[in-house]
Amino acid sequence: MRRRELFVGLGAAAVLGACASARPGRALLAASPAPLPPVRLSADRIVKITVCTRPFRAQGPRLDVEQIGAKTVVHNYGHGGSGWSLSWGSSTIATRNALATGQRQIAVIGCGALGLTSATLLQRAGAQVTIYAKELPPQTRSTFATGSWTPDSRICLASQATPAFKQLWQQMARTSYLTYTNLLGLPGTPVEYIDNYDLTDTPYQQAMARQPADTIQFADLQEELIPELMTQPVDLAPGSHPFQIPYARRDTQMMFNLTAYQRLLVSDFVANGGKFVITEFHTPEDFSRLNESVLINCTGYGARALLGDQSITPVRGQVARLIPDQAVHYGWTYHNVLFLPRRDAFLVQDYGAESKGWNDDTIVPDRAEADNAVAILARVGPKSQA
Repeated sequence: MRRRELFVGLGAAAVLGACASARPGRALLAASPAPLPPVRLSADRIVKITVCTRPFRAQGPRLDVEQIGAKTVVHNYGHGGSGWSLSWGSSTIATRNALATGQRQIAVIGCGALGLTSATLLQRAGAQVTIYAKELPPQTRSTFATGSWTPDSRICLASQATPAFKQLWQQMARTSYLTYTNLLGLPGTPVEYIDNYDLTDTPYQQAMARQPADTIQFADLQEELIPELMTQPVDLAPGSHPFQIPYARRDTQMMFNLTAYQRLLVSDFVANGGKFVITEFHTPEDFSRLNESVLINCTGYGARALLGDQSITPVRGQVARLIPDQAVHYGWTYHNVLFLPRRDAFLVQDYGAESKGWNDDTIVPDRAEADNAVAILARVGPKSQA
């Protein structure tokens, strides 16, 4: 199943690239005999609504090296909706570029997904690192992501997915995925797998066939380039699942519990001698005040104003955060709305088509949108739902 089909047809959370038909040698997921624990979904359980602006670039992330005055600036930004998902692979490239200068005292600008992973990888290579940022977690934009492994979410336009970019993306995706598997089972559960159910009113393939094409053609890369990292979905017959809707398709996805995960990255960075400096950069000339001669620029959407990079298009995303329940480890999607059971909060998001939020940099929460999204999910939740 392609990501665009998933978002347009079901508004689903980004899953690990489910496909529409079984592959030889892949067993279907077995139906769980145990009932799913109930989920309390109602507007009065919303504790916070957050909005982020994903930094989309039509040609994909910026990973080049630029000389700005006396500073060597290694860029690492513009990952659309794939910042966390591609962070380790992208930051591996940025780290390699920074270390190629021969310097071992390096600055990282920004403390989001790319900044924290770049700093960590630099430290592992023996560098002394200082992170300069206006804000630290949990105030950074990366904190407001849903936290699903979505390596090709708004990563580039389909027309810009050249063979060279596909090779680069595949490298970043594989490196990141392998790194995340090494974080499974740690205290606080920074990374885990959950089951996700895509719900439809008609059989899945019929539902997909009736969906209109998205207005913006983003690249679909998972099924083509990393099929062995994709899990096999299974269609559940009406009556064989607890949801209040006839048809369900179950798959497995990787999820990041961002509160625990960011805390792990920050604590490891500090434990290894890293320093934070709270500061703000308004123009590239402001880099001149830093002692380090090599900088990794991980400013995300902030690079649009800082560098005047008009290639960045904001894509607005809103998430309603509800009181969590540690017993719930499954999510579902229906009518362009997702439910994600993170440990720090239940997340509800109206995804719509992938072009939803396109070129919208507003960050004021829309309470009506949040309430409506919660109501849509509550109508079709498990039958035992309280």
